[in-house]
Amino acid sequence: MAVLSEEQSMLRDSARTWTQEKSPVSAFRKVRDSGAPLGYDPAAFAEMARMGWTGVIIPEEYGGSDFGYLSLGLILEETGRTLTASPLLATAAAAASAILLGGTSRQKETWLPKIAAGELVATLAVDEGPHHAPHRIALAAKRDGDGYKLTGTKTFVLEGMAADLFVVSARTSGAENDKEGVTLFLVESGAKGVSRKALKLADSRGAAILTFDGIVVSSDNMLGEEGKGWELLEKTLDRARAALTAEMLGAAVQAFETTLDYLKTRVQFGQVIGAFQALQHRAAKMFTDLELARSCVEAALTAIDNDSPETPELVSLAKAKMGDTLHLVSNEMVQMHGGIGMTDAHDAGLYLKRARAAEATFGGQSYHRDRYARLQGY
Repeated sequence: MAVLSEEQSMLRDSARTWTQEKSPVSAFRKVRDSGAPLGYDPAAFAEMARMGWTGVIIPEEYGGSDFGYLSLGLILEETGRTLTASPLLATAAAAASAILLGGTSRQKETWLPKIAAGELVATLAVDEGPHHAPHRIALAAKRDGDGYKLTGTKTFVLEGMAADLFVVSARTSGAENDKEGVTLFLVESGAKGVSRKALKLADSRGAAILTFDGIVVSSDNMLGEEGKGWELLEKTLDRARAALTAEMLGAAVQAFETTLDYLKTRVQFGQVIGAFQALQHRAAKMFTDLELARSCVEAALTAIDNDSPETPELVSLAKAKMGDTLHLVSNEMVQMHGGIGMTDAHDAGLYLKRARAAEATFGGQSYHRDRYARLQGY
């Protein structure tokens, strides 16, 4: 476990208290069962903003606290434990990172204070197919006077129905799979020609398909340089991926602890089932995998804070390892709880569904194992 500063410890403890008292799993159930159109409780997100969570990675000059990515990860780990649904990942980690890394002074002054204050929901609009493939960009951005005309579709856009601002990857030149010719744009949801269709994911979180029907955006809304956005996109995605692994870690830890408590109390054949050696071995496997996964997650977040050149490798390692671990623990949670674990009355199914959606988001295990190998020269 990373050595935390006093401020980070306080931040983690306050996040743990708030999520357990104000946003337990029962709160997520209530949102899910109500059919909330955005997939989260706006009042809960507003409270997160008041606690400063939306500005953790944002510099103080733009209204944030500049505590860094490890600090944001501590918060997301706690929200992951209780399956708290919110735009925190999409807005305060992913979109904020894009603007921090590639934004002009004017863009930062316009958008970052609003993100830090919780007044704005922003998100990435990157993928165009059923699987994460950020280099496959067909959405075209053609020169139109002093601006660009965007035409195409993005799918599985997190918080797509709630977002006020999209960070859109587009192609200004080259073929669909080329890394050259990629350009990022800031597009407001109310722009003429933007339409969205709600998607319901397995974990009941909010997402959307976005269609851009020849919308015109000013060149002032470009992030970075024309045709040279691939590196910016990858850096942004790595920050979003690392933040997501922190949330996944929290879900896995809670799933394991809930299962461990059950092993200590469920009696079968006259003794608690935790006394059975076969189940002890399976629990030990989960524990060791969780410890290894935590090391990977914290290493990735720390690398981002330190601007390490090894960040891409460490992020892909963390995403692959955390995906495998959450997959295992969520499966075992269902299996070890037996019949009750198969019912919606128990929380096991909620953790399993969140696990499957989180695994696929920003690249699954196979994607990141392949990426890690390529980065290592294989």
